Amino acid sequence: MEGSGIGQFIPLILIFVIFYFFLIRPQQKKVKEHKAMVEGLKRGDKVITSGGITGTIERVIDNEKVEVIIAENVKVEIVRATGIQGLLNTTEVKK
Repeated sequence: MEGSGIGQFIPLILIFVIFYFFLIRPQQKKVKEHKAMVEGLKRGDKVITSGGITGTIERVIDNEKVEVIIAENVKVEIVRATGIQGLLNTTEVKK
């Protein structure tokens, strides 16, 4: 009888292992990559915001904000951690 008690938990353990390798681990990896990308932002990087607006970073204000040019003479301040979705092109540097 005691051996069957442990046997009941094996399916739950297998489900947790499956969830970990297919859902939790890839999400943690994605978050880590996004954090590294945001920390490496510099002037001249072309970015896309979480709202879908594309622009070029004009200046890094502090550890929390960047100023992005979205059109001629139009600059917006964006929160780095939540406002930047991804990089489009990192080869151009404005002077």
